[in-house]
Amino acid sequence: MDSVTQGKWDRAAASFDWMNGAGPEKRWAPVKRELFGHMRGDILFLAVGTGLDIAFFPPGRRITGIDISGEMLRRAEPRARAYEGEMTLLQRDVLELASPENGLAGNRFDQVFTSCTFCSVPRPVDGLRQLLRVLKPGGELFMFEHTGSRFFPFKQIMDWMTPLSRAFGPEMNRDTVANVRAAGFEHLAVRNVYLDVVKTIRARKPLE
Repeated sequence: MDSVTQGKWDRAAASFDWMNGAGPEKRWAPVKRELFGHMRGDILFLAVGTGLDIAFFPPGRRITGIDISGEMLRRAEPRARAYEGEMTLLQRDVLELASPENGLAGNRFDQVFTSCTFCSVPRPVDGLRQLLRVLKPGGELFMFEHTGSRFFPFKQIMDWMTPLSRAFGPEMNRDTVANVRAAGFEHLAVRNVYLDVVKTIRARKPLE
């Protein structure tokens, strides 16, 4: 497990709800509810954090939530227990899902969901390839993400901010749509929610 990334998010856990639990969650709640409303079958939710997104999950689903941070998961446990469905939390590094000790078999999940995750995963294409591996053929990827921008002055501002922001959390200028393609997913559908920065991405693992 990547101890540097784990330590960064362990340290962020104490203030995570304060930073993200009011304004951002209320602002994006309708978008997340619509996206998570597609949950079907055996679901993997990557980087569950403190569990703020659980409030937007439809009831009665079977969900495995993973996070690299034990401190995040400790805070998520009460929300997972209160979820009106079947939810299991596991401490896992997305870059090591292929390792035998992780117990997440290839071709296992019908769907994978992420929420503001791939701004922070080191080697994001490798992480997306791990998600591709654990999805069943034809399985779906649903993402709510913030990304870099193509437009002035946002692109320049995000490029300038990223060396600082990556020290305590996300990178601001990731091209996540291109990374999803590079990882081998197909049939991308991208919806811009706010400018070209906040967006939803839907993709599929090839059938063969």
